[in-house]
Amino acid sequence: MDKRRIRKLGNKRLISLLVIGIFFIACKEDPGSLKKEEIAVIEPQEVYEFGFKLNDFVVKRDTVRRGESFGEILERNKIGYPKIFHIAEKTKETYNIARFFQQGKPYTILCSKDSLELPETFIYQPNKEEYVVINFKDSIHAYTSRKPIKHVEKTATGIIKTNISEALDEQGLSLRLAYKMADEIYAWTIDFRRLQKGDRFKVIYTDKYIDDTIYAGVHDIKAAYFEHNKEPFYAFEFLTDSTKGIIDYFNEEAKNLRRAFLKAPVKFSRISSRYNLRRRIAVYGYKVRPHKGTDFAAPIGTPIMATANGTVTESRRRGGNGKYVKIRHNATYETQYLHMSRRLVNVGDFVKQGDVIGKVGMTGNTGGPHVCYRFWKNGKQVDPFKQKLPEAKPISDSLKVKYLDFIKPIKYKLDNIFFQPEIISEEEKNQPIISQLDT
Repeated sequence: MDKRRIRKLGNKRLISLLVIGIFFIACKEDPGSLKKEEIAVIEPQEVYEFGFKLNDFVVKRDTVRRGESFGEILERNKIGYPKIFHIAEKTKETYNIARFFQQGKPYTILCSKDSLELPETFIYQPNKEEYVVINFKDSIHAYTSRKPIKHVEKTATGIIKTNISEALDEQGLSLRLAYKMADEIYAWTIDFRRLQKGDRFKVIYTDKYIDDTIYAGVHDIKAAYFEHNKEPFYAFEFLTDSTKGIIDYFNEEAKNLRRAFLKAPVKFSRISSRYNLRRRIAVYGYKVRPHKGTDFAAPIGTPIMATANGTVTESRRRGGNGKYVKIRHNATYETQYLHMSRRLVNVGDFVKQGDVIGKVGMTGNTGGPHVCYRFWKNGKQVDPFKQKLPEAKPISDSLKVKYLDFIKPIKYKLDNIFFQPEIISEEEKNQPIISQLDT
C-alpha cells in the first residue's frame, strides 16, 4: 500500500472520529435531546364578567333579532314553554323583561359545561352600563346591576381657526366637549356661532370607561376657561342642592352662568314656526290661526329636555296636542311640550333643567316631526324669545364661601394648563383674518 493511499485512509478515520466525538459531547451536554420533547402546559386565564367566572360555562352571545321574544330565545336554547312562563312570571316584578325586550340589544346565555349545554343564566343588557341577570338553574330569581364605571380626569386646550369643532377634531378629541360648552355652560355667555379667529379655550373634564376598557364618552366638564374677544370667561361645576342633585356652573366670582330657562327644549334643531298670533295657513283658506307656540323641527325620537327645573303637572294625550307634558316651574312660569312620540315622566315628578322628559314625534295635529314648545307666564301663553327671562338662582351666601374655597385648587390647575403652540401653515399665513365665523 503506497503512502498516498495510507494518508487518505487516515484522513477518513480522523473525520469519522471527529463526528462521533461531537455527537457524543452534544448528547452528554443535553441528555434530554434524545428523549421525547416536553410540552409546557399553559393554564387558561380566568375570565370574569357580570359577576360570573365565564370559564365555568359554555357562553353563548347574541343580539335580539327583529320581532324576537324572550321566550323564543329560551325555547331555541332547549327550555320548554311551561318553564319559560314560570320564569317570566317569577321575575316580572323585579324586571319585566318581556315588556322591555328590544331589538338590537345584546344578551348572554351561560350554559352548563357538559354534553347537554343546558341554559342556567340569561343576562340581558338594555344599555352599555346596566345588565339584568335571570337565574333559573336551581331557584328562579332576577336582579339588575351595573358594570363598574371608571372616570378618568383629562385636560384639553384649543385655539379657534374656524370653529370649535375643528379645533377639537384636529386633536382627536370628542365633539361632546364642544356641545357641552356651547349648550350647557356658555349658552347665555358666548355666542358660539360668532367665535373669533384666535379665541382659545382649555378644559378639565372626565372621560367615562365601562369595565376599565370600553370608552363611554365625556362624563362631565369640571372647569373651563374660554377667552373670547380677549375677554376671559371661567366656569366651574358646583353641586348646589345635594338632595335634588342640582349642579350649576359659576364663574370665578360665584356668579351663575346660566339663565333660569334653556333657549330650546331640543339640541341641534331649527325653528320651523315661531310664536305668531296673526299666522295664516293656506290649508284653512288663509284664515287667521294663531300659533301660540314655537316649533322646533327634529327627527322622531330626538330627546326633549325640560328647559328649567320644575314639577310635572300634566303628562297625557289629548286632541290636537297629541302626547304632551306640562311643567310648573314656579308661581309665574309654566312650559308645555307637544306632539311627543313618548312621554318619559309622570305627574308629580320633579325634573331638573336638561332632564329628558320625552321624545320628538308626530302625535296630534302635525305635518312633520317637531316639538311645539309653549311658554306660559302668569297663566297666559307668551313668546319666550320676547321675555326678559330671569337668571338662574344665585348661589346662597352660606354656599358662596364654600364654593370659593372649592374652586381655588381647580382654578390653580386650570391657570397652569398651557396652550399648545399654534402651528400655522404658509397658506394660512397668507389668508386674511375673518372677524366673525359661523360654527
